[in-house]
Parts: sequence; structure tokens; C-alpha cells
Amino acid sequence: MPLGMTRLHGELHRGVNAIDSLRIAANADTASLMWQAEKVEFTLGNYSMPRYFQNMPTVGKAVRANPENVAELKAIEADIHDKIVAALAAGKKDEDMNAKGQMTAMQRISLLVDPGTWCPLNSLYNPEGNKNGSTSIVKGLGRVNGKWCVVIASDNKKHAGTWVPGQADNLLRGSDTAKRLRIPLIYLLECAGVELDQQEKVYPNRRGGGTPFYRNSELNQMGIPVIVGIHGTNPAGGGYHSISPTVLVAHEKANMAVGGAGIVGGMNPKPHVDMEAALAQIEATKGLRADPPGSVSIHFGQTGFFREVYNTQEGVIAGIKKYVDMLPSYDLEFFRVDAPQSPAVSDEELYDLVLNNKNRPYDMYSVIARLFDGSQFMEYKKGYGPEMITGLAKVDGLLVGVVANQQGVFPNYPEYKMEKYGQSMGAGGKLYRQGLIKMNEFVTLCARDRIPMIWIQDTTGIDVGDDAEVAELLGLGQSLIYSIQTSKLPMMEITLRRGTAAAHYVLGGPQGNDNNAFSLGTAATEINVMNGKTAANAMYTGRLAKDQKAGKDLQPTIDKMNALINDYNEKSKPFYCAKAGLVDEIVDMPMMRNYIVAFADSCYQNPESICPFHQMLLPRTIRDFDTFKK
Repeated sequence: MPLGMTRLHGELHRGVNAIDSLRIAANADTASLMWQAEKVEFTLGNYSMPRYFQNMPTVGKAVRANPENVAELKAIEADIHDKIVAALAAGKKDEDMNAKGQMTAMQRISLLVDPGTWCPLNSLYNPEGNKNGSTSIVKGLGRVNGKWCVVIASDNKKHAGTWVPGQADNLLRGSDTAKRLRIPLIYLLECAGVELDQQEKVYPNRRGGGTPFYRNSELNQMGIPVIVGIHGTNPAGGGYHSISPTVLVAHEKANMAVGGAGIVGGMNPKPHVDMEAALAQIEATKGLRADPPGSVSIHFGQTGFFREVYNTQEGVIAGIKKYVDMLPSYDLEFFRVDAPQSPAVSDEELYDLVLNNKNRPYDMYSVIARLFDGSQFMEYKKGYGPEMITGLAKVDGLLVGVVANQQGVFPNYPEYKMEKYGQSMGAGGKLYRQGLIKMNEFVTLCARDRIPMIWIQDTTGIDVGDDAEVAELLGLGQSLIYSIQTSKLPMMEITLRRGTAAAHYVLGGPQGNDNNAFSLGTAATEINVMNGKTAANAMYTGRLAKDQKAGKDLQPTIDKMNALINDYNEKSKPFYCAKAGLVDEIVDMPMMRNYIVAFADSCYQNPESICPFHQMLLPRTIRDFDTFKK
């Protein structure tokens, strides 16, 4: 629903409730009721705790046009778009699939998901370098009849949706997202089992084939529904993938089975294949081709595994929607603290603002202004730990906690170096003692008040050296991990520009498996343990000195250093980050808000626990610090 319509819906909703309450007032005449209804609608338009949540300060500055930076970022985005298009197009042509009466994965998704709500995830995830450029599934977040769900579709254009290397982990990433957001998981399934000539990369391992079946069972036990629409042939691993969900809705030509016709017909007592065995196998499979094991006649007519069967693919989609409609979810108005608003400034200006030159600073408050409702932000402990920005923002009228790295320089900071040297200059993007303490406190308060969190990273790492060790940064970094782990909060993370070293994972990174629902990157993203030049120096400086002392030629070592720098550069770029799964999607700058809205709405759709607004401590702590810190 567009934001304007959402706002109108909320106003009408409050008005109806007010009128209903007045109607039950005893001994009131009609004219009086009408007058009172109008009065209530006019005077009671505020949400809970307006002095906190409807009066947040606005942040951000005007941005100067930067056409060179805009061109650089949009060129990277265009390259990412081209690669996604190529990955989706690989395999059989859409027209050929349709001519055979089959819909493609994207066609099924477009029928299932509410228009304008699809947020793809892991479009380019391909850690094993499959030739089709993907793991042969399409997945993302989308609304289904108004409810947010994780949707995973077998890419049936590619080897009938077989399990290829990396697919099992990608499936688990999808179920991870559903688990952390507590939203339904929907499969549009057409999986012909394991790609047999790559079984060693698909079948075994802790996150290999079979693990998704355990995960589906876990979701069922948690009360998170798993719904599958079954199409086509689904033997072996495809069969278990079919039956592990909560509700099975099937097409009339679908089947699922422990083994396919080839397996059933291939029972051969000999350890090898000879002519006799080959001919016997042909004969054994003739009868199975027409009616493969586990067809509708079996699993609808006899076992009852299929809840419903439809004679069209559109019918299967309609059946899934019917069951989604049966699921509980809160009206988001229940949790809103303010009417939904768009940011007060254009998100297109992010192209001018977020600099692709990693050595140049920018204003993170201006980024926040272009991502959150009304460009409003209620900051926690402003001035303390200035390298980190922490505070409350609103998304679709819902509260979220925000943590972000401020850029620039900070004179007379950090305090532990000022105390020792009498002078110091802190660098934006680096983490220091106060910032780590502030984040620990903020996460703990968000956990107490049950506020989902959004992390926006642009970090060069945690401060290093003996001064940093004396200041206990190592322990404080681990303390932040402890705080995140114990929070039991859903979180999302955006690596806006740099994600470096341990700071990447202490700042809500994807390593937080029990919290992180998904991580995003942008055209400016660069993720590494350190930049290539620093890594080359760390690895080879000692060798250079040793070779010089021995009178050896330095050029071979210099060549190795430059090769390492180039390798680092390539393996830190946005495309590699998407391919290797360092982020779950590289998104266009203005698309970040779409994912933020999807995240916030999902978190409040069916939360695990609730803290009433009037019992929240965090907004009161913010006001107390602002009022009494001096």
C-alpha cells in the first residue's frame, strides 16, 4: 500500500474505532453522537507518546551535485543489473518453457507477490562458479495478499531446478531470514533432485543437501509456516524438499518421491553396466515414464500428503494465497508510533552524497535523512563516542534502532590517547572505546524495549596498538557481540561503503546468525580484512628487508605484492561480494529504503515479544541524557 494510502487507512481506522466507542454510550442522541465523533476524530489524532515519537529532530544537510560520483556509482549498478539479467536468462528460453505449458520461476513469483513489493535476495550468489551464474533458485522478500513472506522459487529453466553447488546454503539463507523475521516461508518448487555429477558439492556437509529439511522442521516447531506449491517432477532430494513444509499444494502433473523413474528402474545386481543390464533397465523404466512414482493419484488420492491439487499453475498460486490468508498477523497500526511518511529529502541524492572514493568523508546524518520517515532521528548520547551514531528512527511509522559510522575527523579524541599524549585526532569509520561502550548500551536498551535494529556500516576497523589494548577495545568488541547475541532481536545490515576487519562483524554483520536477517551492499561497497596495500605490506615487508640484506633482486617480491593488491581489489568489489555471499544483495541507492520498509514491516507482522510504548526505557534515556548530561 502506498504511504499516502497507509496514512489514510490509519486515520480512517482510528476514526471508526472512535465512532464505535461512542455508539455504545448510553442514552446519547444521534446528533450528539455525530458531533462527538467529529470532535474525537479531530482531537485524538496522536499516537502513543507523541512528545517522544512525533517530535523527533530532523537531520541531514543539503547535498551538492556530484555528477562524477553519480556516474561512477550508476555504472557499477548497471553492471550488476546486467549480471542479474544474464543469470535469470540462463538456461531454457522463457518462450520455450511457456510453449510446453510451464511457467518460469519469475512468472510464478510475479503472480504470487503483491505488485511493487518484491525485494530480491542473493540474485548473484554463486560461490562455486556455476556456469549459469546462480544457484538455480530465485528468492527474496515480498508481500503475499498483504503479508510479508520469504519466497523461494526453483529456477526450472536450469536443469529442471536440480540442486547445484551452493544451492543448499542459499536455501538455508532464505530460511534463516524467515526464522529471524518470524514470517512465512513459501516454496515454488520444481526440483529434479541432485545434479548427480556434482553430488560431492551438493549432497553432504553441515549446510549441504538435507540440512534445509531439518530447517523446515525447525520453522514448523517455532510456529513459522512453510508452504509449498509443487510443480513438475520432484524425486529424491526434491521429494524431501517437497514434503518437509507444513502445507503442500500441488499441480495435477506434479509428483514427489523418494526416487525417480531412473532410480526405480536402475536396480542392477551387477557392480557394472553391460548390454544385458542396459536393456533390462530400459524395459524397467518404460512403464514408469508415463506415471512416475509419487504422482497425484498416490499423494492426493491415497496418502493425502497433498492438501489440494489444481489443474492450472495459476490455481496452485491461488491455493498458496488462500493459506497465507489464514495465517495470523498484526495490523501494523497496532505498533505505529506515528503516521507513515516519506523522507523529507530525495533518496536520489544518495548518489551525490555517498562517495565512491573511499578516502573522502561524507555526512552520515544526511544518509539517515534520506532513508527514514520524515528525515527524523532521535539520537542516543550525541557527542559521546562521536564516531558512532545511535538512535531511534521511524520506518512506515514503526520504531527501529539505527547504528551508523560517522565519517570525518574528531579533534581531541579518543579520550584515552588525549590522557596519554595531550593531543589526538579520531578518524571517522574507526571504532574507539566510547563508541563501543555506547553501542553496547544501545543494543541492550533496544533489546529491552524490543526494537528491531538497522546497522549502516562504513568502517575501517577497530583502533589498534597498545593504547587500544589498554583501553580494552578487544574486550569491548566481544562485549558488543555478546550484547547482540543476547538481544534476540531481528537485525538487518547495510555495508554502505567499507566493511573492514573485526568491525564488520561487530557492527551487526551477517556473521550474527541468530540476529542478522539479511545484509545489503551498494555500488560503493568494499569488504575485506584490510585493503590490498596494507595486506601486501603486512605479508611482504619482512621479506623485502630480508632480500635487500641478502643482496637479492627485490622485483619478484614487489610483483607478488602488486598481484596481491590486485587480487584484493577484485575480491572486495560489489560483484564479488554478491557472488561469494558477503552480502545478500547489491541494491541501487534509492532501493535501500524499500528493503528497510520490508524489514520493519516484517519485524512487526508477528513479533516474538512486545514492549508497550509507554513502558519503553530507551526514549526516556535519550531525553534524560540530552537534558541532564551537563
